[in-house]
Amino acid sequence: MKPQKLRVIGVVSKAVPSEVGALVRSLSSWLVSRKLRVVFDTEAARHAGKRRGMPREKIAGACDLLVVVGGDGTILSVARHACRTRTPILGVNFGSLGFLTEVPREGMFQALENVLEGRYEVDTRMMLTARAYRGGRLLSSHSVLNDVVITKSALARIIDLAVSIDGEYVTTYKSDGLIVATPTGSTAYSLSAGGPIIFPSMEAIVLSPICPHTLTNRPLVIPRTAAVEVSLLVADEDVFMTLDGQVGRPLRTGDRVRIFRSRDEVRMIRPSSRNYFELLRRKLKWGER
Repeated sequence: MKPQKLRVIGVVSKAVPSEVGALVRSLSSWLVSRKLRVVFDTEAARHAGKRRGMPREKIAGACDLLVVVGGDGTILSVARHACRTRTPILGVNFGSLGFLTEVPREGMFQALENVLEGRYEVDTRMMLTARAYRGGRLLSSHSVLNDVVITKSALARIIDLAVSIDGEYVTTYKSDGLIVATPTGSTAYSLSAGGPIIFPSMEAIVLSPICPHTLTNRPLVIPRTAAVEVSLLVADEDVFMTLDGQVGRPLRTGDRVRIFRSRDEVRMIRPSSRNYFELLRRKLKWGER
């Protein structure tokens, strides 16, 4: 790939553990030695010993590349802002599993060197928009990279979720909840609920019921162009819609959630030396006894 002229690098990091601080400081020195300007989010600034950092919702618009040191949750917290500016993200894994933070910490500087020299690929990841309605009133609208989850609390009874796709009734799930995921999110909560792994460059939507009362209710893969509508028919008060596991809002009986492909996309940098199947083998420990 032809090298993009990079002038400003944004650094975002998770709050803990303390070992992140040393890595962020080393990263800052490395970037400055290559005559690049560095801006930090609040957490990274604290690790780097800087006075102040930028809010995560603003840092993507102030840089040419985002280097995220943390886990997938850290990337998700940045992605919903970076998608609007189309700022590419390089994820350095300082979490546990890390499907989005592909670069191991020991390979960070080599990966960055490759990026500066143009030896990398950019994966464009589709997002979903979720709009919640109460009556005819719009309650909220959010874009997500991983998933929209409608679920009951630990003490609530089974909930009834009527699902339609493009206006056609599909079924009513009696279950603990429902996950509507992107291909990127297919390796997150949806995978735990028995959903399929979808190659990230595919553009599809996955519906995975959580502990359905009817065992024949299986995960469903639908086209990217489809619009999903979920209506909460019967439930206790303790039902929530959670977006990328980070933003949540309570739902009531009668509320509707409409989910469809977002206009926004996230650009993820992938080192040329890595491929998705290698990532799956390493993260899911395929082939190990």
